[in-house]
Amino acid sequence: MTHEWAPETVVVETGRPTRTNDASLNHPITLTSTFIGTAEATPGTYGYARTGNPTWDPFEEALATLEGAALPGLVFASGLAAITAALDLVAPGGTVVVPRHAYLGALDGAAQSAAAGRFDLVPVDVADTEAVLTALETARAEKAGLDDGTGNSVLLWLESPTNPMLEVADLPVLLARAKEFGVLSVVDNTFATPLLQKPLSFGADVVVHSATKYIAGHSDVVLGAALTSREDLRAKLHGYRTIRGGIAGPFEVWLGLRGLRTMALRVERAQENAGVLARRLSEVPGIEVRYPGLPGDPGHARAAAQMNGFGAIVCLVLPDAVQAEKLTGLVELWTPATSLGGVESLIERRRRHATEPHSVPEGLVRLSVGIEHVDDLWADLEQALRAVL
Repeated sequence: MTHEWAPETVVVETGRPTRTNDASLNHPITLTSTFIGTAEATPGTYGYARTGNPTWDPFEEALATLEGAALPGLVFASGLAAITAALDLVAPGGTVVVPRHAYLGALDGAAQSAAAGRFDLVPVDVADTEAVLTALETARAEKAGLDDGTGNSVLLWLESPTNPMLEVADLPVLLARAKEFGVLSVVDNTFATPLLQKPLSFGADVVVHSATKYIAGHSDVVLGAALTSREDLRAKLHGYRTIRGGIAGPFEVWLGLRGLRTMALRVERAQENAGVLARRLSEVPGIEVRYPGLPGDPGHARAAAQMNGFGAIVCLVLPDAVQAEKLTGLVELWTPATSLGGVESLIERRRRHATEPHSVPEGLVRLSVGIEHVDDLWADLEQALRAVL
């Protein structure tokens, strides 16, 4: 077929069994730890269930198609497992340039590795393009002697929009310059999903996901994924997954693929709801609203230029932690919880986590907007805000 499918079609059709009479429409779950065979396992064979599983294949194929990767993706036991594998791509003693605001698991894991002497860590404001480029140039000059020819002495880690501050990085510029500098680049695309942006098309070497979130989408499975179009990087990531054992169970991956089938509908509805709520919240006195879809947001123009939408995460900043905590306790429809990307709407004060960066305001509340009726979501927020402000 020469016609290129739209992403909304890809999530439904990719990763299906071959069409033959009486074939199953869906791939079965292969529950086995062991595969028969006496010959040495080679690429393309399973060998043992820690190396691969037929249930993983359609999910990894579908993710690769969505992200525009030339190679099958790699499913991991969690988003953090995929992140840890990607961070391991930098040479020992190298430098990782990271956003000052990002997924807390990634920041904590990177900080622990840096404290152990695995690599140097350089936090940057990813919305400040010149500051990021300066950090990359400095690190490249300092670590040039470590390079083994693969550009692994420095790694640029990006999130856009960032968690939870929703800063927007200039991905086309940063990723293009990283290539010029000979620097590896990884983008966590969990917030945007491949429906809203494809970092590999901008030049990223690796994309990672917490597939727990929008990809699986039903708050019932923990999964991660990594994707790349480079054979050498995929081999390293696959080797890390195999040796370190960060593998997902076949049932969890089957659930992830089932959830993927409705991702386009879920993201479309949640994003539409988020835009309505952000506009209404922006009219409430006494709070600050962060959402790239608002024309006055600092990241709006950049997000509009490089994304196909603005996502379904909205943040509001109340005057202090007491009011923020009170808000999360007064809602009835919104669920106070740590996660995002499911069909249900979640609310959380981020600074309640001890290791959340201190540059995140004490009163910042993150809203993961779900697919409920937007007027019900608004009515619940409005009554809680009236009681707090």
